[in-house]
Amino acid sequence: MTTVPAPRRPPLRPRPRVVALSTAVSVAALLVLVAVGGVLDQPLLIPPLAASMALVAGAPELPLAQPRSVVGGQLLSALTGFAVLTVAGPGLWGAAVAGGLALGVMAVARTPHSPAAATAVIVALQDPPFPAFLGLLLLASVLLVALGLAGARAAGRPYPAYWF
Repeated sequence: MTTVPAPRRPPLRPRPRVVALSTAVSVAALLVLVAVGGVLDQPLLIPPLAASMALVAGAPELPLAQPRSVVGGQLLSALTGFAVLTVAGPGLWGAAVAGGLALGVMAVARTPHSPAAATAVIVALQDPPFPAFLGLLLLASVLLVALGLAGARAAGRPYPAYWF
């Protein structure tokens, strides 16, 4: 006899105030990255960081959204991209390997953050300057966590569940 699993239901709809505040915080955080990048004359906003902010603001309870995962996952994935870049050079094949390897590196380090796999791909495709890219990525990741913390407090949501 086979048992049929119970049907799953989508998550409950969040309260309108939480949606409004989370959305506003996400927009504000990404605008801060643009503004700081403008002051530094360096781009801080890259697509994986928009996805990171969506997790931090929209699902702050998930392990993927915790500061350890956001900052650590982004940095470890970038380092993975640089390692693959050193071996394979820039290109699509190396980018695919870097994106996949980033998952394993984050899992071993207990810093799961799916948007960061895209950071490894960007590094392996674009070959950015190592120290500058890591420094800017660290700054951007910390800013996202800080703004996510402020937004969660304003929305009455607990964040972070843990730091390290």
